[in-house]
Amino acid sequence: MGLRFSKMHGAGNDFVVIDALRQAFEPTPALCRWLADRRFGIGCDQILIVGAPTQPDADFRYRIFNADGGEVEQCGNGARCFARFVHDQGLTNSTRLRVETLSGLITLSLDADGRVRVDMGAPRLQPNEIPFDTIGLSARHQGEALLWDLPLGEGRRREVVVVSMGNPHAVQCIADVDQAPVTVEGAEIERHLRFPQRVNAGFLQVLDFHHAKLRVWERGVGETLACGTGACAAAVAGIQMGRLQSPVEIITLGGVLRIEWHGAAGDSIAPVYLTGPAQTVFAGEIELPTADNPLVETSSADTPWTPHPST
Repeated sequence: MGLRFSKMHGAGNDFVVIDALRQAFEPTPALCRWLADRRFGIGCDQILIVGAPTQPDADFRYRIFNADGGEVEQCGNGARCFARFVHDQGLTNSTRLRVETLSGLITLSLDADGRVRVDMGAPRLQPNEIPFDTIGLSARHQGEALLWDLPLGEGRRREVVVVSMGNPHAVQCIADVDQAPVTVEGAEIERHLRFPQRVNAGFLQVLDFHHAKLRVWERGVGETLACGTGACAAAVAGIQMGRLQSPVEIITLGGVLRIEWHGAAGDSIAPVYLTGPAQTVFAGEIELPTADNPLVETSSADTPWTPHPST
């Protein structure tokens, strides 16, 4: 059975996009891991599925599966690719869309210059909304931000700002992002017991009030060339600390993302706006596994985490 797909990327964060409106597709964790595998499948950070909305005020439903097969709540770079895909595929003529995600409705706008602007909604800043277990931990104020003293292995400690952009983030400021121990500490922070639903780990280097560099270890994926929600969370954290001012250009390994936010500590109203590129790399068709051609699972397949819709 052939499955039609498009391979896309937003600032190097790459996706397999599947139209489940005009063809049948039922994702499973094992199937998503296989599609995401860069040797046995197509290869991507996440799989995006275009579906019909379940809410009357939405144009589409948008599901996101990480490379480990777990379904996640939100993906900013993926949202931009989603908007570009449905427009280029003739599924809509509108340049402004309301899209249903696991974390709620988001609004997408296609700009005349080819970039896509996403209303990511307001950040969630309370530890219980991340969720983040603070029992027994200490924190200090920097500007309007709370910096939590997070213990790591071998006596190491890191100060992190916790932010949810519909998915959880722990952001730390560092002097040199190029030297950051992303692959080691990112993996350690992702599975820290203080984050019961795991977390994305951001490493932020502030350059000036409107520019910063960022690397992100994504939950269920590993380090990616860009992370849209991670860029939003990092900008919010930096603005709260008084080290950044909106608008902020976040420089990732895969490109530049523009973040706008005019909120304050505890703000549950002001939305974060994410603007950046969305490009199609190629389109194709792949034969899905059958009994005669079974699915190949690699030994490194991770155990996915699947969120509850209310998180």
